[in-house]
Amino acid sequence: MTASALPSSGPARARGAGSYPEGVTETIRTRAVLLDMDGTLVDSTAVVERLWLAWAEPHGLSPQHVLSVVHGRQGHQSMAIMLPERDHAINLRENDAMLATETSDVDGVIAIAGAGDLLDALAGHPHAIVTSANVALMTARMQAAGLAVPVSAVTAENVSASKPDPEGFLLGASLLGIDPADCVVFEDSGAGIQAGLAAGMRVIGVGKHAAAHDPTYLVDDLTQVAVVPADDGFDLVIG
Repeated sequence: MTASALPSSGPARARGAGSYPEGVTETIRTRAVLLDMDGTLVDSTAVVERLWLAWAEPHGLSPQHVLSVVHGRQGHQSMAIMLPERDHAINLRENDAMLATETSDVDGVIAIAGAGDLLDALAGHPHAIVTSANVALMTARMQAAGLAVPVSAVTAENVSASKPDPEGFLLGASLLGIDPADCVVFEDSGAGIQAGLAAGMRVIGVGKHAAAHDPTYLVDDLTQVAVVPADDGFDLVIG
């Protein structure tokens, strides 16, 4: 079947990852794809968690709380959530330092399974990265994972509000000249999935943790996604 845009009442119920029986697929007609980076195209979990837990230790923050906050958001927003009474100017300075450290530390950063093939298949179709990383960090992690950076990208420098605000995805759609309802988002984090849905887009959740955040569709990894040209846009076949 071909999936339509999200109804205003909310997302369709997501299939569980790995729940597609052999030979069973689902087809989603779209005109553009917007891709998160961390956790969606690249697995940077080890370095992200290592650096953020080191940052949190002097503040006496529990690891569980830190890891529930940081994924998908810009660093200064994560700091503001965890240290709400602190002067935000300090968050901005420390975020700059964190970004520089993350950019220089790509040990263990690898591609999510199927990411390279998906990016290759999207060549010639409208697509963009929408990431909470800045340009330097995006470039460093994509290169470390052996992935080409798409021509179109929305990074931390381009937005005033971090995910779960939909600003980044709406800007990505605007850059590509595509109506938000005709875009499909690939995301793994709760903040990112919320942002995609808030932008009026269908969201394919990537990985086991995405299921908890009610994406429109769900895949284990990107090997479950194929791109098929169509007369009006293209199809994403998942299963």
